[in-house]
Amino acid sequence: MQVVILAAGMGKRLKQKTQEHTKSMVPILGKTFLEHSLDKLTKFDISRIIIVIGYCGEEIKRVIGDSYNNVPVFYIENKIYKSTNNIYSLSLAKNYLCAEDTLLLESDLIYDVEIIQKLLQNPYPNLAVVDKYQSYMDGTVVKINQNDEIMEFVPKEHFDYKEVENYYKTVNIYKFSQSFLKNQYLPFLEVYCKTIGYNSYYEQVLKVLLSLEKKDLKVLRLEHEKWYEVDDLQDFDIAECLFCSNEDRMLRYEKRYGGYWRFADLKDFCYLVNPYFPSQQMIEEIKNKFENLLMNYPSGQKIQQNLMVNIFNLDEDMIAVGNGAAELISCLLSEINGRIGIILPTFQEYPMRVTKTSEVHYFLPKNSDFSYSVDDLKIFAQEIDTLILINPDNPSGNFIEKNDFLELVKFYKEHGKKIILDESFVDFSENLDDNSFLQKDILKEFPNLIVIKSISKSYGVPGLRLGLVASSDMLLVRKCRENLPIWNINSFAEFFLQILNKYKDAYRQACRKIADNRKIFFNQLAKIPFLRPIPSQANYILCEVLSPYRADKICMELLKSNIFVKNCQNKMGFDGSQYIRLAVKSQEENDFLICALEML
Repeated sequence: MQVVILAAGMGKRLKQKTQEHTKSMVPILGKTFLEHSLDKLTKFDISRIIIVIGYCGEEIKRVIGDSYNNVPVFYIENKIYKSTNNIYSLSLAKNYLCAEDTLLLESDLIYDVEIIQKLLQNPYPNLAVVDKYQSYMDGTVVKINQNDEIMEFVPKEHFDYKEVENYYKTVNIYKFSQSFLKNQYLPFLEVYCKTIGYNSYYEQVLKVLLSLEKKDLKVLRLEHEKWYEVDDLQDFDIAECLFCSNEDRMLRYEKRYGGYWRFADLKDFCYLVNPYFPSQQMIEEIKNKFENLLMNYPSGQKIQQNLMVNIFNLDEDMIAVGNGAAELISCLLSEINGRIGIILPTFQEYPMRVTKTSEVHYFLPKNSDFSYSVDDLKIFAQEIDTLILINPDNPSGNFIEKNDFLELVKFYKEHGKKIILDESFVDFSENLDDNSFLQKDILKEFPNLIVIKSISKSYGVPGLRLGLVASSDMLLVRKCRENLPIWNINSFAEFFLQILNKYKDAYRQACRKIADNRKIFFNQLAKIPFLRPIPSQANYILCEVLSPYRADKICMELLKSNIFVKNCQNKMGFDGSQYIRLAVKSQEENDFLICALEML
């Protein structure tokens, strides 16, 4: 078995990375793409390696040499690489292709060695490696049948997103027998090049063979093996994340702050989203308006305020609508001066957004549950002018009941102090209908109370970026609005607000499901010998990691199973103590995490 690698292209979409290198010579995780590939290929019984070079081809010769891990390397030069595509590069290797069975690869791939192992162990002589199509994938897709035969190559112009469940992406790794290449593929390749030209792709010939009902090519379906085709800088970043060390991958995931849909196998128990809402019916209604929403401007601030008023039954001048709660936190804290009190541990956005002119005081509960009471916060009031309180708290899940909190608000009002209440998670608490402070009468009675709410978290739409701030302190709210752009909310978010009231019952049911799942999940976690779950009223549970286990080690081990959880030990307020935070998700997902924890 020989290997043919196509490495003549320039890789222009990698921008500065290919100014001095061909794509295959770009370093990634300490080695070039080509070296990563050759390291894996030469683990097997490979007779020789043929590399078709073009742009910066001399660099490949210099780095790789005439042999690699004792396997001889031969080079073919595509001198007209600027005006041709990979079909021409492959045609240049026809004399080699006639000689023996061949593995054909492209040079911009990074992949698990298990893919080559499975390909070589499979007895079928002609195989195309394919993987289930994912939204981030680009390039050739195929439809296959139950016998692993390719039924159709789907060109880009005929790609149908309604059919994506039936699509498989070609990985650009093939195994061909000498007989297939000599008697079928190469004759058609020669005819195709003469009639159509050289500025095309070698898969076009496979498509022609398929149209003639040649059934000699089957597929090898991947399961959980990793691979990535790198075309641009975004691909490069993702490929590094997928194939780096476990420790490095954890840091990379943490610094992404989202976008985990790009990693199809990742189970995200770090970020906090309602898995039961929006309902499917609501999603279908948004889909029905997709084109209209995509191609039109959203309304300005005043319309967004009216929509929020309609949902929460507040006065228009009490509300500012934000592109997520994070935008509002920044706007609000830019208007708050004096001594600001923050309870630790906390959502990091708050201490990060406090202005330099403010004086920050921290309150750290002196117990292993990070719990605190109204009495604690009354004492803390002596040090501060404004208290920032998340209720239920993040990440501890500590919750102050409504009557107790009203007592606290009255106390702070009597002493001329403000409370900024973040109730982004209150809808997951028990008796959810009664716990919110987004009520007109309460806000009017207590102008010292400012409420922030993230719509993204509890309503399950973090991609829309929605939040609000509400208060009867009209001057403060107006200043917040003045700090916002006219179009800070997009059309999809606006339409979501417009139709939300129709789905309020479905929303309440979704939140109650999370509360029910939390009880079950808490009891399951309590049976894990190295975890101590802390009672929570939110859609997450903070767990102390018991000695001799460590939080970072547990996170790393879970990541090996593609489970991403929040390591809290380096978070402000934990001071290196061992805690992890686990999102409460659907019961099926929670069970999956419990099984992984039981296996540690």
